[in-house]
Amino acid sequence: MKERIEKLRERFAGAGVEALYITNPENRFYLSGFTGTAGSLLLGLNNSYLFTDFRYTGQAARECPDYQVIETSGESSEVLREYLTGEGISLLGLEGDYLTYNQFQTLKEKLGGVELKTVDGLVEELRARKDKDETAFIEEAVRLADEAFKEVLPLIRPGVPEREVALQLEYFMRRLGAEGAAFKTIVASGYRSALPHGVASSRIMAPGDFVTLDFGAVYNGYHSDITRTVVLGRPEKKQEEIYQLVLEAQMSAIESLRAGIKASDVDGAARRIIEQAGYGKQFGHGTGHGVGLSIHEKPRLSAKDQSLLEEGMVVTIEPGIYLPGWGGVRIEDTVLVLNGGCRVLTRTPKENLLSLS
Repeated sequence: MKERIEKLRERFAGAGVEALYITNPENRFYLSGFTGTAGSLLLGLNNSYLFTDFRYTGQAARECPDYQVIETSGESSEVLREYLTGEGISLLGLEGDYLTYNQFQTLKEKLGGVELKTVDGLVEELRARKDKDETAFIEEAVRLADEAFKEVLPLIRPGVPEREVALQLEYFMRRLGAEGAAFKTIVASGYRSALPHGVASSRIMAPGDFVTLDFGAVYNGYHSDITRTVVLGRPEKKQEEIYQLVLEAQMSAIESLRAGIKASDVDGAARRIIEQAGYGKQFGHGTGHGVGLSIHEKPRLSAKDQSLLEEGMVVTIEPGIYLPGWGGVRIEDTVLVLNGGCRVLTRTPKENLLSLS
């Protein structure tokens, strides 16, 4: 934790601010280990403070040995002003992406002569590259999702509502040891499988349906993300063809993945294959994204992201083809970026379109 704090101090000093006020829950956890639901951090160049209310002071003292825990009541900006004055801080950095307009205006009013400057992305850039412990937590989250998928397979059959499959999938993840689902579970069958984010509905699955399941588990705060598309009964030729095309695109992106490559080039490796087959307009989202304490983190594997991938980043690779009124396919794995290559963390098989009866 101390190493993360020192790296951040170097970054915000380089951004021209004297201290940084952290309000984003994931960033707060990343920098302090605090698991409470209410609190904020003030990091100066020399001191670290955690502000929280009476409910969490004891917990914070145990979880955050690198911080001075300050109990607050009512408006926390009053206490913040006191410590800014004590530290002689006149230029404070804020996470503009996570403050409402009203919160910003309150800080501006209460902090008087302190100049406020938004310095977004400093913590998120640190979070993008995972250490060994973080990677282990993500691997466990991946394992829990893989195991839950095995458990739920017998329930994916004609006559069963999508919502029942989603409910059972989330139950299995929790029973196996997950803290919860990584996001609202997607189970989209038949024509609804053409909806990239078609969360589970009351639709009853039918013979011949594609069924796309997009889900993930949370372990120690870290997320996994997996998508598999299956078919109910014997697949049609077109279903096989679309599935294999998406799989080829996904494998092309995975084979290109390594430290030093541009995020946009990974996206291009998948997109070219789908475009050459005539389905470019039916693949309208990016090829993947970073994953960690949030389900969507830096980097973005899209044509617009020119950043270079680094060893230790964990990303998803998830191309898809979506044909309105007919159905769609997405295949997604969670992958660790390495020097000279990558390691696919997801273990659920994908080499062939899985047929369920």
